Amino acid sequence: MSRTLTRAGRNAPKPASAETVTTQGAVVAATESAAPRFAGAVAIILPAGLLLQALLDQASYRYPAVPVVVWLGMLAAAAWLVPRASSGRMTAAHAVAGVAVAVAAVSAIGLDHRTHGAVMPVDWTILGTVWLLALVALTSPPRIWVPGSVLVAAVHAVFILRVQGTGPLGLSGVAAGDYVVVIVMTIFAALRPALRAHAQTAVRRAELASRSAAERAAAAAIAEVRRNRLGVLEAEALPLLRGIAEGTLDPAGGEVRRRCAEHAATLRRALVDRTLQAGKLLAELGPVLGAARARDVQVEVQVVGDPGPLAADVAQATLAAVDGVLRSLPPGPVTLTVLAAGDTAELYLTFGRAPDGGCDVAGLGSAVRAEAQWRASLEVEGTGQGCLEVRWRAAVPA
Repeated sequence: MSRTLTRAGRNAPKPASAETVTTQGAVVAATESAAPRFAGAVAIILPAGLLLQALLDQASYRYPAVPVVVWLGMLAAAAWLVPRASSGRMTAAHAVAGVAVAVAAVSAIGLDHRTHGAVMPVDWTILGTVWLLALVALTSPPRIWVPGSVLVAAVHAVFILRVQGTGPLGLSGVAAGDYVVVIVMTIFAALRPALRAHAQTAVRRAELASRSAAERAAAAAIAEVRRNRLGVLEAEALPLLRGIAEGTLDPAGGEVRRRCAEHAATLRRALVDRTLQAGKLLAELGPVLGAARARDVQVEVQVVGDPGPLAADVAQATLAAVDGVLRSLPPGPVTLTVLAAGDTAELYLTFGRAPDGGCDVAGLGSAVRAEAQWRASLEVEGTGQGCLEVRWRAAVPA
């Protein structure tokens, strides 16, 4: 599709409202969703709140500088991991590092907390690290974030029981910490399928927008061609008709009749519908396109301009190239675009899935006269997308 838009843009004006839509930009916009940004906000608010608590409640710690360093380190970890999660660049190594940071933070706070005279329950520390587990759940498979969450919850439970004992208060603290981890991880793990569906929807929307832009560009080009032809008629045909009406020109004269026939043909071409443009070529391609649609290869035809009548050798080679490629394509959407500008005509057959076998389209040019300048090429990318390009001189007499 992108090659077709590029060729059409060289030969015809595009509407001002048509926007260039790329799949890569859609995927980036879909990936930068609200969930990673929400996790980033939590990654700043919770450590900052616990940092403030550590400054106000220094009596609960053996070394008050330890929680300050831990929560400042969590803010640094947020600055390092959140942008990677938001842009989709967070790898498995980053996820493992995030789990390790969470375990280290819980361990450091738990070791530094006083076992007697503590004002703050130690299970608050899980709130400052659970956002790390949420980021891991958003960007990593369950085999990473499930063991990581269990490890963080287990380490946290050990220090709760160390401070508060194994009585009802300690067990309730363990249950509260586990509840926080389970609820947060369940919510963020459930967001992953939603993010994938959102990205797929955005990509599909971009594809439809690109197709719509191509159709608008083709319609604008056709309208421009019609306006140009009607302008020629106004400049040349009207004076001819005035001369005949005034008696200064003989309507039976050979030159006058020839000019009238030329202008009549131009008027017919300017008023025909775009589905009738390139009529001879599309008529010859009709059986090939019908056979392709029967194989579930859905061909969409776009025409910009009129290549005029085709010589027999040009039509035969073009038909063979299109038929050979269509027969080797698997089921799927295909776009056939015919462009004509001046004495040059071009045909593009774009597809999204690679052909099943090789197609020698370049060798078909040996049967075409040299003055027709017919040539064809088939390009297929690694992703399976490709394009058949055929070009010839449209002004060569048959």
